[in-house]
Amino acid sequence: MLDAMETATFDTALGMFGIGWTERGVARLLLPGEDAEAMRDRLDRGGARPGEPDRAISALMGRIEDYAEGVRVDFSGTRLDLAGVPDFHRRAYDLLLLVGWGETLTYGDLARQLGDVGLSRAVGQAMGANPIPLIIPCHRVLAGNGKPGGFSAPGGAVSKVRMLALEGVSVGAPAGQMSFGF
Repeated sequence: MLDAMETATFDTALGMFGIGWTERGVARLLLPGEDAEAMRDRLDRGGARPGEPDRAISALMGRIEDYAEGVRVDFSGTRLDLAGVPDFHRRAYDLLLLVGWGETLTYGDLARQLGDVGLSRAVGQAMGANPIPLIIPCHRVLAGNGKPGGFSAPGGAVSKVRMLALEGVSVGAPAGQMSFGF
């Protein structure tokens, strides 16, 4: 049985985020791009309910606020609740959690790490289904040509490019390369 999910919304320099958590950890994160009512409706589907963040969730919200202001943030220690997430997606997310601030890789790179470059489309599907973007940094996965590729969050690829820019990544440079501006 899935734990009951509690939710909250909070403002950042990038806009309003939505977060959902259970006793096991963060279960959902919604990126900015929707109005407050639409975001709350999406968060509270399936029996979730507004809640009061505990210390760990409040601290995470603070780190997300820092990220939105361009502060280098490491989300790797965040407890996640991936109940109901398919095994292949979990394996892709586990590998993606190792990709740090300002680093990128391609869908093909991630597919190779999962055992077969032919899994690139499946990797793309896993990224599109990511219930916890930013913390599971699907924005750091690029197309093979160094372009942003798809991004299912509000704002699409423009949001992805904006997030990468906060991390010092110039999209269009070879994957894994950062632009230092000199």
